[in-house]
Amino acid sequence: MAKSIAVIGLGRFGKKTAESLYEMGADVLAVDRNPEIIASVADHVTYALEVDVTSADALKGIGLETMDVVVAAMGSDMVASIMAVMVAKEQGVPYVVAKASDSRMGQILTRIGADKIIYPEEETGVRTARKLVMDTFLEFFDIDKNLCLLEMKPKPEWIGKNLIELKLRDKYNMNVVAIKDHNEMRSYIDPNRPLEAETELLVILEKADLKKFQ
Repeated sequence: MAKSIAVIGLGRFGKKTAESLYEMGADVLAVDRNPEIIASVADHVTYALEVDVTSADALKGIGLETMDVVVAAMGSDMVASIMAVMVAKEQGVPYVVAKASDSRMGQILTRIGADKIIYPEEETGVRTARKLVMDTFLEFFDIDKNLCLLEMKPKPEWIGKNLIELKLRDKYNMNVVAIKDHNEMRSYIDPNRPLEAETELLVILEKADLKKFQ
């Protein structure tokens, strides 16, 4: 059964989040007070509602109590964010994610019940910095506070060698979980197969060990 997720506030971050969740198979309720934004997103989500997101009474009437997750995506509007988080928790939503523009706003939203705070601009900056410093990285994903998932190209000195020779776990505390080459992603990894220049590795490692790649 698909998850039911409400995204409240459809700025650039909220709209992209809602559309991406829908593409991944979630039932998405998109909410904003701007009718033009609602019209633009209506064909890319399950439901799109024009609602005054600063009004508790208005938010209480849109069925948040049926949602598995609510995303309060109004990072620049403290009042609307507080209202969305409070109403969602009052109506028993099990998991509420809130976008915050800074740590002070994040602390306030945590106090009133948000289960997770995200700082999109900060996270984008960190991800960009890592890619610039480590040019073999293709993508970076946080798993939790200490672990990350990387999609990366082999370092030049790795090409032509296999995973047994490279001893990546010993040298970098890195676990290779999948390999992609010739446009095919495989979870089965032949440790004797030499890496090619176009090979892509999907690896899990401790964030503390990222400096070893610089």
